[in-house]
Amino acid sequence: MLCAVTVLDPPSRTAPAHRIHPAWWVAAVTFLALVGAAAFRAVPGVLIDPLRAEFGWSVSTISAAVAVNMALYGLTAPFAAALMEKFGIRRVVMCALLVVALGSGLTVFMTASWQLVLLWGVLVGLGTGSMALSLVATVTGRWFVARRGLVSGVLTAGGAAGQLVFLPLVAWIDSAAGWRAASLGTTAAALAVLPLVAWLLRDRPRDLGVTPYGGTAADDAEPVRAGAARAAMRGLAEAARSRPFWLLAVGFFICGMSTNGLVQPHFIPAAHDHGMPVTTVAGLLAVVGIFDIAGTVFSGWLTDRVDPRVLLLAYYGLRGFSLFLLPPLFGPELHVSMVAFIVFYGLDWVATVPPTLALCREHFGARAPVVFGWVFGAHQIGAAVAAFGGGVIRDATGSYDLAWFLAGGLCVVAAAASMAIRRNLPPSAESARAAAPEEAAADSAHG
Repeated sequence: MLCAVTVLDPPSRTAPAHRIHPAWWVAAVTFLALVGAAAFRAVPGVLIDPLRAEFGWSVSTISAAVAVNMALYGLTAPFAAALMEKFGIRRVVMCALLVVALGSGLTVFMTASWQLVLLWGVLVGLGTGSMALSLVATVTGRWFVARRGLVSGVLTAGGAAGQLVFLPLVAWIDSAAGWRAASLGTTAAALAVLPLVAWLLRDRPRDLGVTPYGGTAADDAEPVRAGAARAAMRGLAEAARSRPFWLLAVGFFICGMSTNGLVQPHFIPAAHDHGMPVTTVAGLLAVVGIFDIAGTVFSGWLTDRVDPRVLLLAYYGLRGFSLFLLPPLFGPELHVSMVAFIVFYGLDWVATVPPTLALCREHFGARAPVVFGWVFGAHQIGAAVAAFGGGVIRDATGSYDLAWFLAGGLCVVAAAASMAIRRNLPPSAESARAAAPEEAAADSAHG
């Protein structure tokens, strides 16, 4: 994933107390990188029907390419986290954006389904996987002590919302100029972020002569220089001996099935099956993306204050209930009941990430970014299963109804698994969470 890059010097090597702490600039450019990478991930759901019409490929065939993308997106994450430890965040993110742009741009020349798998599945999967939620874990773990839950919620929302907010634009470009123009547009979105990453993204607070936001120099730990693959596999081997890891992985596997795997690629063709225009459905998923930002940021705020297990119980349980109610809501006309589903699903879309990340930090400490990469890998394997399985169910039964019901039932399982995780807080942690005076001090010191 690494390549030679030329980077620019940061605007300043110092950070006076009265100025904005550099951690916030790092978080801002990370947000933009996640949104840029997410642009291409908006494409498959909109373009399933155009690809079927042009090439005659089945839903299962196209879903297979989406499944490969989602699986690699997740399985790349722990190795990307280890690469960031060894080579730095900026190099990995810049090279990942270039790979995403390459895979997206070359799709305009494809003529066979194996090329779809190679470009959509392999290249874009590897590129976006290198900027998956392990990037969120790495940035928040290095640059923030105070406000970690809030910042992780904002960054997560950026990556997830980007996939959905782009949908109306992709659908409009497809209807006006064809799917190739839409694909090239997402290539441009990924490339547009590169200069900002080179300018503002820094690997560690010490690079700018500052301490992490709300922390001390002791919180800026030395980077791990071991081989990326070895570090990733060691993290998995250690985590696999822990019961919380498996419970988190099961919950996130189901989370991936019920969001990225099923709703993102199949909601548009499912609604289109019932006569709803594609541009209308794309607009609905964009609304999911907008409310996802609010829901995930609020979830991050809650994670700093509420037992993360309770939050996961609520998120998964309510998501399952809503999926059971979904099939009758489809129809040629847009009704208030469908809008209500969209608003709720947006609020719940990736609200699970901040509490899951908090539990990873609680149980795995300094290795949390790599371990969370593996938990996120489970998320994307679940997404891959649902992406392919949803296409198979549609081809076999002529309807997506069974897929929605299965996903709803599994969400109940995820809720139970989340509550089975034991807490691992140090004796003074509960009182610290309640008081949190350091956050107010950090706000005062860093602006």
